[in-house]
Amino acid sequence: MIRINDRHEVDWREGMTVADLLEEMNYTFHEIIVKVDGELVPKEAYDTTTVPDGADVKAIHLIAGG
Repeated sequence: MIRINDRHEVDWREGMTVADLLEEMNYTFHEIIVKVDGELVPKEAYDTTTVPDGADVKAIHLIAGG
C-alpha cells in the first residue's frame, strides 16, 4: 500500500513508477513536485523511479497567482 499526500492510499504493484502512480491518481497538472519517502524525485526520473511498497508519497501541485 502506498500513501499519497496523507489522504489517499493506492495498492502497490511490482515495478510501479512515479509516473504510473501519478497516472493512477489522475494527477495531470503540468507543474508537480514529487517526494518519495522524503526524497525529491526529479521530473525527468518519474518514468524510471520505482515506488516501494509502503512508501509515503507527496505530490504537490505548483500553482502561481497574484
